[in-house]
Amino acid sequence: MLTIKKLIIYLSFLYVFIGYSQSSSISLYSQFSGRYDYTTIGNTLNTIENNTIGSPCTILTSSSASLSLSTGDTVEAAYLYWAGSGSGDFDVTLNGQSLSAQRTFNLTYSGRTYFSGFTDVTTLVQNTGSGTYTLSDLDLTTLITTDPLYCNNATNFAGWAIVIVLQNDSYQLRDINIYDGFEIVPSSIDIVLNNLQVYDTQGSKIGFLAWEGDALLATETLTINGTIVDNLPNNPANNVFNGTNSFTGISDLYNMDIDYYNLENYISTNDTSLSISLTSYQDVVIVNNIVTVLNSFVIPDAAVQINSSTINCDSREAAIDFSVTNYNSSGELPTGTTISIYVDGQLLESMVTSNSITPDEEEYFTVLLSIPNTVPDDFTVTIIVDENNLVDEYEETNNSSTLDLAIRYSPEIPQLANMTSCDLGHNSAIFNLESLLPAVTDITFTGFFTSEDNAMYLTNEILTPTTYTSTANPQTIYFRYDNDYCYSIGSFELSVYNCPPIIPQGFSPNGDTKNDYFNIQGLWTVFDKFDLKIYNRYGSLLYQGNQNTEPWNGIANTNMMIGKTATVGTYFYVLRLEDELFNVYTGWVYLNK
Repeated sequence: MLTIKKLIIYLSFLYVFIGYSQSSSISLYSQFSGRYDYTTIGNTLNTIENNTIGSPCTILTSSSASLSLSTGDTVEAAYLYWAGSGSGDFDVTLNGQSLSAQRTFNLTYSGRTYFSGFTDVTTLVQNTGSGTYTLSDLDLTTLITTDPLYCNNATNFAGWAIVIVLQNDSYQLRDINIYDGFEIVPSSIDIVLNNLQVYDTQGSKIGFLAWEGDALLATETLTINGTIVDNLPNNPANNVFNGTNSFTGISDLYNMDIDYYNLENYISTNDTSLSISLTSYQDVVIVNNIVTVLNSFVIPDAAVQINSSTINCDSREAAIDFSVTNYNSSGELPTGTTISIYVDGQLLESMVTSNSITPDEEEYFTVLLSIPNTVPDDFTVTIIVDENNLVDEYEETNNSSTLDLAIRYSPEIPQLANMTSCDLGHNSAIFNLESLLPAVTDITFTGFFTSEDNAMYLTNEILTPTTYTSTANPQTIYFRYDNDYCYSIGSFELSVYNCPPIIPQGFSPNGDTKNDYFNIQGLWTVFDKFDLKIYNRYGSLLYQGNQNTEPWNGIANTNMMIGKTATVGTYFYVLRLEDELFNVYTGWVYLNK
């Protein structure tokens, strides 16, 4: 089973050279695989090509270049290189930030030394973004102006460049390899790039950062897989290192080259190696880095992502929402790609994708898992796509996703007793609901409610539970307890019963609005069918009352005495409540003026 990994590309070099004693070999420094491209910015410190007749023997200490990022570009990496004549100045400044070389390169040729410094400036470029970059404090002034070794043979130079790797979701999938060192090309260098996997040649390219090339000396060639290449109009086949920048199109980048060449016509699908030959028969050229850009395989990249989960309290069924993705890929993930779902290492579910998934798309799934009783309450769900590597993928290490879950239980709640109270009127009474609650529990009491839905959704809580007036007889009251994860709802009943009426022994109907009626408390609002008769001491019926009459105010409402006012004295009543729980009440009441 083929698994496409990030390519590790090794360089094999065959050196054919005369006249130099040491150098830093070009080798692979870093590689990026994904939706990447690269650019290079930089500038020379030479004021004129050093091979120009009568050119001044001077050098700048700073210069600038511009970076313009496209929409969607993010900086993945940025590497600063600087180089020049002499043994080295390895402390420079970029946009006001002091930098020291993290890696250094040196070579000696014909008794003269040359150097290059390297520093990773990724964070600086990420923070700065598009704009002007100025490198300063690269000071070779004393060396260039006082040592005739360099000016006399036209090898006085200095400059800088930043190789920037860019990520953008709109880019094709590519492998970008950055090689660096400090190799001089006095005659020729042969480079073989092995272990390549060329699937699609479109858009492939190779770039160079080189020093000390001269436009006036047309003696260099670049050969790729046996073919001499060019990049017109800036880089003719016989003068590829000539002070140009392929990214900007400028041709006055004196004594340095930032160039790239398309590889489409020089490599073929399924190539596994690339041969490069650099020649220079008069001009001295120093190669500082090489960048290759090759399209990745047109293959999928299956991955799985758990999006959400639901486990109801007291249930061992887990609903899992997840998606199988095909991001950062260039080919379709086929229908029928396997999906395996494990709980604590136990396979519970096997399924397959129902559709082919195109690049940068996904398919959504919902699965209901029944967790076996043998699995602990705390467990781990693992979902693996293409577990047996049946699909060739770009990356095989992102095929699983895990989620820790737990079975949660509702709290055990106390059983609250039913409550009863005397009817205060219209089948209602006042209750202290909180009197039912236990003093201490290890769960949280949430509140009282008049319906189960209110308790479930925590709406319309009873706000005055210590003085709650019932609204029905009987009435069910719901209560709720919560723990950290679940809740339980219980209920009890409020019942109202008829209590004996309170019968006064006197009243004074004198019109002062105080005690003007024979007011029997708990009669009119509680007993619907009562019958009240009041007699004078002679046995004559003066008053007969029920729910349809007002309480007696001392005025007769029956027989021949209707409308007559009773005199001060003792009167006798007979009260029938028409309630099987109560007998007939008889007694006396004193009427006073």
